[in-house]
Amino acid sequence: MTVGTVIGSGIFISPKGILMNTGSLGASMIVWALCGVLATLGALSYGELGTTFTKSGGDYIYLMESFGPMVAFIRIWTYLVSVRTGSSAVVALTAATYLHRVFLPNCEELPYISVRLIAVVILVFIFYVNCVSVPLTTHLQVILTVAKVLGIALIILTGFVFICKGQIQNFEDSFEKTIDIKWQQIPLAFYAGLFAFSGWQYTPTFAEEIVRPGRTLPLSIIISMVIITTVYLTANVGYFVLLTPTQLLDSDAVALSFAQQAFGSFSWIVSLAVVLSCIGAINGGIFSTSRIMFVAAREGHLPHILSMIQIDKKTPLPAAAVILPITVIMVCGESVYDLITYLSFTRWLFVSLSVATIPYFRWKHPEWERPFKVPLFVPITFTSVTLLLVVMSLYSSPRQCGIGFLILISGIPVYLVGVRWKNKPDWVNNATVKMTIFFQKLFLVVKQETKTY
Repeated sequence: MTVGTVIGSGIFISPKGILMNTGSLGASMIVWALCGVLATLGALSYGELGTTFTKSGGDYIYLMESFGPMVAFIRIWTYLVSVRTGSSAVVALTAATYLHRVFLPNCEELPYISVRLIAVVILVFIFYVNCVSVPLTTHLQVILTVAKVLGIALIILTGFVFICKGQIQNFEDSFEKTIDIKWQQIPLAFYAGLFAFSGWQYTPTFAEEIVRPGRTLPLSIIISMVIITTVYLTANVGYFVLLTPTQLLDSDAVALSFAQQAFGSFSWIVSLAVVLSCIGAINGGIFSTSRIMFVAAREGHLPHILSMIQIDKKTPLPAAAVILPITVIMVCGESVYDLITYLSFTRWLFVSLSVATIPYFRWKHPEWERPFKVPLFVPITFTSVTLLLVVMSLYSSPRQCGIGFLILISGIPVYLVGVRWKNKPDWVNNATVKMTIFFQKLFLVVKQETKTY
């Protein structure tokens, strides 16, 4: 489950982001490996939290129970305004770039507006599918997952075929600098790597269903993360067999540049696999995010309309629809890697705070049943490293991280006015009710009848 959730479009996006912030092939491979170790520590920590809390909602619930409703709200706020929407924008732009490169292979700089328009079309299509049918969403995800696996397998196998032919010259002097970098760029390299490993945070969604979690969960997580890290490292080996570090840095579609070297006129096959993989990543992200918005609205932290279900399609249509306009705005950003830095600041800040709750809950509630417990050095190490990355990134990329920080603190007045302020004037309450009724009629949605929480 973890392998299928984590492995995705990141392997087609992150290699350039890591290399441009490490400066050499060897250093980039070390960062890939360290990101795998860090993700494993995080996944193990979330495994304990997932078996301790059976209520759905993930780290929103952990933060609610430890830091209180305001921090939990800000987590949802940043998730909606930057983290999830930013991730979808990054992947949609990547899919659009690969599509353009198939038809415009000799174009030095792709047309800005055209790439963004295609990205928006992709987003609208996926959001529409998520709004109208759960079975169609899940069936589409299966097909897209197969395409993703085939694309990555093709890159890895092709790379090893060329290695067997003796083509290993790109690995000579692998720690020789391709470009000069400053130490301040290292956090940005980790942000790019952790973007590819993102997905282990959803471990809690199935942790409570595991038999004998104390033994099975850590074993499955460690095996899964070793597989994922191995796949990512071997895929990078495949890239570097045919592409020099300079060629990889010059490419805005790494997998396609690799395929052009390996398959010539048939390179479009890899490009198609990447596009389908990206669509699958967006589809899965929207499917899970809309459910998190649904839970937050049910808890009273988002407008009530977002906790309603479409009467015919039985989907959380408002919760899915609200994400689309924000994601479209994100698509207008200039650089994919700027977006990754921008969304990573708040993502890893709140993930580290969530993991930091483990020692707190051990002290505050020793009586709680914990089917699976990690050694305390695991959450402490993970929290320390991720918080260090977050703090250093403020210095490395003050503009992007500064925007993320401003979005974070903007959630405070929104919470105080929208959630904390209970005695609102009648005209405000009446306007809210009228607006809710209007959107109920527009979307044909009603409150959930059967209580499942």
